[in-house]
Amino acid sequence: MNPKVDAYLIDGCGRCAYFATPKCKVHQWKGELEVLRQIVLDSELTEDLKWGVPVYTWQNKNVINISAFRDYSCISFFKGVLLKDPFGLLQKHGESSQSVRTIRFTDTESILQKATIIREYLNEAIDLEKNDSKVTFQKNLEPIPDELEQKFSEFPAFKHAFYKLTPGKQRGYIIFFSQPKQSETRIARIEKSIQNIMDGIGMNDKYKR
Repeated sequence: MNPKVDAYLIDGCGRCAYFATPKCKVHQWKGELEVLRQIVLDSELTEDLKWGVPVYTWQNKNVINISAFRDYSCISFFKGVLLKDPFGLLQKHGESSQSVRTIRFTDTESILQKATIIREYLNEAIDLEKNDSKVTFQKNLEPIPDELEQKFSEFPAFKHAFYKLTPGKQRGYIIFFSQPKQSETRIARIEKSIQNIMDGIGMNDKYKR
């Protein structure tokens, strides 16, 4: 158990005005998140906190995360599109999401009833990493990478700031974020660019400051 996740469950992610208040969505779904956490901790994944939410890794590779949204709590599989999903539980993380898939919950009882199934999905997701399975992304015109969609969902203020940029600046960032083949590198690029985007700075603008 990672103490950073303990703090997350107590105070929230800290990215909005409701941090450490009863209105924080983490508090709304705390019971569900705690049950999901215990199920995941029974696996061989390592618990960490990234982007303000609990992330679980295998040999430093992101496998799943658990998080709270306004209308539900969920467990998200970074390579969920590759899972067999025999029970039809997986949903797209966003309309343009090619890789991430989620299982959503609104009560602890549903999680407990599906605990065995969740463990099956977890084990399959871990096996995907052990086998170095890759997601084949469609070559659409500057599609938004899944890692950016994930960040938008976790950090609404960041999404708002991104779409306040001019279309040209948005396109420049999307191309920059999408270039690396490794998900870890794409995530690193996004994280390093967050403050510039929040400040309304484009890819070229930032070098003028």
